[in-house]
Formats: sequence, C-alpha cells, structure tokens
Amino acid sequence: MDKEELELFADLGISRAVCEYSEDILAGLKDPFKDIERTAQYNQLRVINAMQKAHIGEASLKGTTGYGYDDIGREGLEKAYSYYFGSEDALVRPQITCGTHALSLALSGNLRPGQTLAYVSGGPYDTLEGVIGIRPQKGSLAEYGVSYREVDLKEDGGFDFDGIRELLKDRTLHICAIQRSRGYLTRRTLSVDQIGEAVELIHTLRPDVVCMVDNCYGEFVEKKEPSDVGADMTVGSLIKNPGGGLAPTGGYICGTKECIENAAVRLTAPGLGKEVGATLDVLPSMFQGFFLAPEVTASALKGAIFAAACYERLGFWVNPSAAEDRHDIIQAVTFGTPEGLIGFCEGIQAASPIDSFVVPYPSDMPGYDVPVIMAAGAFVSGSSIELSADGPLREPYTAFFQGGLTFGHVRYGIMRSLQNLLDRGLISL
Repeated sequence: MDKEELELFADLGISRAVCEYSEDILAGLKDPFKDIERTAQYNQLRVINAMQKAHIGEASLKGTTGYGYDDIGREGLEKAYSYYFGSEDALVRPQITCGTHALSLALSGNLRPGQTLAYVSGGPYDTLEGVIGIRPQKGSLAEYGVSYREVDLKEDGGFDFDGIRELLKDRTLHICAIQRSRGYLTRRTLSVDQIGEAVELIHTLRPDVVCMVDNCYGEFVEKKEPSDVGADMTVGSLIKNPGGGLAPTGGYICGTKECIENAAVRLTAPGLGKEVGATLDVLPSMFQGFFLAPEVTASALKGAIFAAACYERLGFWVNPSAAEDRHDIIQAVTFGTPEGLIGFCEGIQAASPIDSFVVPYPSDMPGYDVPVIMAAGAFVSGSSIELSADGPLREPYTAFFQGGLTFGHVRYGIMRSLQNLLDRGLISL
C-alpha cells in the first residue's frame, strides 16, 4: 500500500496496522476471486441472453399508471426473469414489498384450507414464523386452516432424505419448502445441486407436491438456479441480489404457470391476476439492476471471503470459512459477546456512504422475537445487497454480514469493523 493510500485510509479512520493486516489477507485471495469473476462473466451473458430473448426495447423502459393494462415493460421483465431462472412464468412486481412478502404470496396463493406446508430444510427464517403461524399472527396460514410440519437437516448440513420420505406419506402435504440460505442460523447454505436432489426425490415419490425454494441471497452465486433443477417456485427479493442495488423495491416468484397464476390472483384479485399492476417509473432501475446483478453479486462474494479470512485468522468462528465453496452472499462471524456483535455492526455503519454518522443499536423489530441490531447505510432503505450487517442479540452473538455494490467499499467496511474492535480492545493484530 503506497503513501497516498495510507494517508487516505488514515483520513477515513483506519490505522497502518489494519491496512497492513488487510493487505496481507488480500494477497492470499487471488484464486478464489478469479473463480468468482468467471461465474459473474458467465451469468452476465445469461442475463443478456434472457433480455434479448424477451425482446427488451426502449419502449420496455416506460412505465404505466392506473390499472397498468398492457404494460409491455412489466411483461418483458417477467419474461426475462423466466428465461434466466429457467421457469415457465414469473411474477416480478414493485407491489411485492420484500422477500417475506414474496414468500407469503407464493405460499398463500398455492395453499388451501386442510392442506399442509412442510419445510424440509429445518425451521424457516424468523419473519416466516408469523406468516406460517408458528408464532401466532393475524392472517397467518394457520388461521386459514393450513397445517405445518418440518424436517430438520442432518448434522452434516445435508437433507434428511429418510425424514422427507416419511413426510411424503402425509396425503394432506401440498408444498415442500426449502430455505437455501441460513437466515439467523449457523448451518451451511444449501447448494443448487443439493436442492436438486431433494426436489427430485419429492417429485419422484409425490408428483403432486409443489417444491418452493426461498432463494434470497443466493441468486447469481452459482451458474444455475433452483428452477433449473426442478423447483416449482423460486422466490426472492429485488433489494437483494437480483436488484443489483438499483431496484428501489420489489420481489419475484419464478415457477410453473399454475403456481404463478395462483400467486398473481392473490397479489391482485381473482379474475385480474397478472393483467394489472402499474409500474410507474421503476422499470429502468429494475432492468438495469437485473443487468448489473451478476457483477454486484460477485463484489459481495469477494467481500464475504475477505471478511471470513480476516476474522478467521483472528480466531473467531466464521461460517463459511474463507476456503469453502459459496452458495450465497452471507458471511457469519460469531463473536461470543454482545460487545463484539455491536462493535462489528457499528463499524459497518460507520463505513457507509449514507448515514455514516448514525450509531446502530439493538431494538425490537416486527417479525423478530429478540432485539436485533442492523447496520445499513444504503441508497435503498434496507437493501441487503448493499453493504450491511445484522444479528439478533442472543447467544452466541453472531453477526450476519452481506452485500456490497463494489469490492472497494466492502473492503473498507471490514477494515472499519476491525478498527472499531481494535480500538475497543476486543481484538489485537
């Protein structure tokens, strides 16, 4: 690192010790970074191919108002998503407010009273507990007569195929759901190939059962998506990977025509379905975000590996390790103390381009049963494809770090977190 860089980092609050430590870490990451770049280049071509097949033109960037009838941009965007994700159809709308909403929509649109939903990847993400009714909430699936079961993953992080076979004997079972990423757990993220094995087993034994994959944080990380390996619905948020940091809101569901139609009439109304839903002025950012998503995801992946390598060398438990294969953009770092978790998140916030002067603190949040600390100085509020970190204030006090539109920003964010902990005497370099 030259004199000018050291001086700039010093102005940003980073000491020479942290600069030298990070430089040493980066020197050992050239090979995994090259692999990530190759995947990004491959997926970039897939996105271009999908947009060209969907005949996206300048007119596709114009939005609609009112009912949104005959919105060629909206229809083109959904075609592009279905081509990329390898599905029959897609629902990609700004009216879908977040990932939890997209998942709720997919489930409620495709389940009926008396049917059963089962998660075969263990318990779902915290906010889904209210949707399902595991934690009682008004309007939950349980209130509408939908039963719930789950099959835990095995100790090695793989699917319990014997448990799934036993589950499939339940004739009320209608949807098997799989959460690709870990949520606030310390298990490993599931690869697309692993998901494909589970989907194949389920469809072989029970062709009538719908397989839904919560794909949040996993898009563009591999060269294929869950719909490519047989998932009936692949679901996610546009303020995560596929929005590329530009989509201001929205979510997607890619899947079979029947599943998408069922979700669409729940989003709008029976008889209206996909035919309505104005896009206003958001289409350019949704298209451009989708176009940029492979490269943005690559930046986040590089940042996650850099974070893992930095904290692993310091003796903290990280998941995944710097050397492991990646199937999502999330990096877990376990600190063992609330001070470590809070200090890390404060460092990430301080490195943000927006609200760097704000100090995050743990607080109660809708959908969570313990206080959560969240750090995200983002251009799009709450966007977790942008540099962000969060974690529940409960043992073992794990920070879940993700995002970063550019690697340069992620690198600085991790360096700032290290500096914050160093200044508080929580680490030594």
